[in-house]
Amino acid sequence: MTAHVTDDFVNEHTAALGSGCEGKAEYASRVPNFLASMPGLRYEVEDVIADGDRVAAAYTLHTHVNGHDVAVRGVMRFVVRGDLIARRTDYWDSLVFQRQAGLA
Repeated sequence: MTAHVTDDFVNEHTAALGSGCEGKAEYASRVPNFLASMPGLRYEVEDVIADGDRVAAAYTLHTHVNGHDVAVRGVMRFVVRGDLIARRTDYWDSLVFQRQAGLA
């Protein structure tokens, strides 16, 4: 994933459970822990809208947490520079995630 972002990549999360960061190095340092916390993670893409350097992708995130299957819908907005992602803003409902994972 990190091979597809710019050096000054901005990763923004709007959900209370999300944690944003700036810079490719910081993003790369976080990816392993994120993947470890989301066993079997996969994104089912529902729709993609592109306009110039802007892209929006609606998705359903699927994972398995605390013995529970989790499926949370969301949308990511991207700003693309050249052939790399310069910014990602992720919108998803962290309360839905917590409830499905048995955390709330």
